[in-house]
Amino acid sequence: MSRADTLVRSLGLFRSELGITFRRGRTLALLGVLAAVPVLIGIALRIQTGPDSGGAAHGPAFLTQVTNNGLFLVFAALAATLPVFLPMAVGVVAGDAVAGEAHAGTLRYLLVAPAGRTRLLCAKYVATLAFCLVATAVVAVSALVVGAALFPLGEVTTISGTTIPFTEGLARAAAIAVVVAASLAGLAALGLFVSTLTSSGVAAMATTVGLLITAQILDTIPQLDAIHPYLFPHHWLSFADLLREPVHWDGVLDNLALQGLYAALFGSAAWARFAAKDITT
Repeated sequence: MSRADTLVRSLGLFRSELGITFRRGRTLALLGVLAAVPVLIGIALRIQTGPDSGGAAHGPAFLTQVTNNGLFLVFAALAATLPVFLPMAVGVVAGDAVAGEAHAGTLRYLLVAPAGRTRLLCAKYVATLAFCLVATAVVAVSALVVGAALFPLGEVTTISGTTIPFTEGLARAAAIAVVVAASLAGLAALGLFVSTLTSSGVAAMATTVGLLITAQILDTIPQLDAIHPYLFPHHWLSFADLLREPVHWDGVLDNLALQGLYAALFGSAAWARFAAKDITT
């Protein structure tokens, strides 16, 4: 088989996996929930700061700035969804990637095609990464639309106290969304590995979400601070450093490097498991 034929088959397999992932009702429901989160946050802040509210908004970082600049709703929504909603959605999609096919009895037929197990697994991982990007974009775009509808837009005051033009703030919001999506790459690889261990999609999804919750709990225990830098959620909120002037890259790069390490480690484990797995369903 020529290199061109291999490339065509790989692209076809990837398109097929994208279609499978984004046509599922579960996936569309998850994206709908993610889109609703910024709407709820925006409405709550609008009510709180309305003429009868008696004061300005109070709350965590970014939330207090939303009423002055709707663009901050993007940052607030990403900060609100990253610890729970986004990773849980990714855990569901990644955990179901292989195990769901095995449970439905379609995995064996996929492997009959001349795609190969390695190529199929890579296509599923890339499709999961695409979901990470789309899910993050849904949150960001929903927040931007709601923020523009409910609050004024203008120059952005950075965490450092300086002011940057709205267009630059918009570009930083896009960069933050990309970093948030990349922050989920390690979890996606972990979920894919778990998915190769079982033929039950529900079990794989539950296990992946359970590992996510366990890692987040461990990250809050002071006595375990020695292992905190190695837990995949530890640097997730470092995206806020992109809103400093100048940008602080250390935390962002540490996060991306850690996600790459998890992706390589659990991606390799998933390949080793899947390549040797006896597919009977």
